[in-house]
Amino acid sequence: MIIEGKQKIWKDYQKEISDDKYFYVRSCVRQNFFPGAETTFLRILKELGKEVHENPCHTTCTGIGYHSDIIPVDTLMTVVARQFALMTESGYENLVPSCITSFGIYTEVMDTWHHFPGTEAKVREYLKKATGREFQIPKNLAHASDVIFKFRKEIAQKAKYRLTNQKTGEPLNVVEHIGCHYAKMFPSKGVGGAEYPYVLVGMVEEWGGKVIDYPERRHCCGFGFRQYLVQANRGYSMACSHKKFESMEPYKPDMIISNCPGCHIFLDKWQYAISEMENKTYGPNGEGIPVFTFEEVAGLVLGYDPWDIGLQVHQVPCEPVLKKMGILYDPEKKYKGLHGEDLGKPVKSAFKQ
Repeated sequence: MIIEGKQKIWKDYQKEISDDKYFYVRSCVRQNFFPGAETTFLRILKELGKEVHENPCHTTCTGIGYHSDIIPVDTLMTVVARQFALMTESGYENLVPSCITSFGIYTEVMDTWHHFPGTEAKVREYLKKATGREFQIPKNLAHASDVIFKFRKEIAQKAKYRLTNQKTGEPLNVVEHIGCHYAKMFPSKGVGGAEYPYVLVGMVEEWGGKVIDYPERRHCCGFGFRQYLVQANRGYSMACSHKKFESMEPYKPDMIISNCPGCHIFLDKWQYAISEMENKTYGPNGEGIPVFTFEEVAGLVLGYDPWDIGLQVHQVPCEPVLKKMGILYDPEKKYKGLHGEDLGKPVKSAFKQ
């Protein structure tokens, strides 16, 4: 195929991502498990000179409850409408959610209102009666990973480290994992769509890494809501993650990067659980495969202290990647608080430290 033809086809897999003035909505999952990731995102954008606003009154999008059949759709849409109202009242038009599930929820609600304007009118009435608020629909909706993808070249220009092995000069082998709600439900809303998701690949390649293609690359991380929220199903949740680890192991990945809070949790925690249950680790010499959010990877590339961005809360130790990238860090500060207080160390770890 001639290059012009390829470029024309690839344009159909792109999306519009606003370049400034973001109304940022945090993730109820990410801010509880990996809070440093979100503060890192804000720090990066401010360093790039971008305007980001948060409203302390924002709430969960109710996505987990909705997908678990606990929250009815009318309630979901009214909560989403309130989020849009907070954005409107703050004077912003570009909504950037931290969570993939929230991104999918907002996309679904906006698409529903587009096709069924009567439903939108009903929700506007609900919101007005409940809160007295009104709202405008976001002009641009982009996930936080879209925004980092958009500025990946600017981040590369400011980079202090690259995703390469400093001793060998070889690129790190990276597994990228895309959250299901990013582009599978609405393919046109994700960079590269559901067929060729490029949002994380673009970051990895720009920052010097090599993306691994392996058989279960698009397999579920193991969360899947009902797979985990129903206690009796948790064996299936772990089995999903286990299948991915077994599939990627022969390719010797150095790290995993994800853009979904839930995926990050399960690819991290189930490695620990499997190592305890089966006495098996998927990295070399008793090490696990470190799992990072896209914000954390961007922060490492920019030279942020790994403990400032919260890598000490991961269950799979991140040190193997830090050493390969040549990142300087103080191991004595790993379990110290903001003011140097001792936070306590894990009693034991199944992984080689």
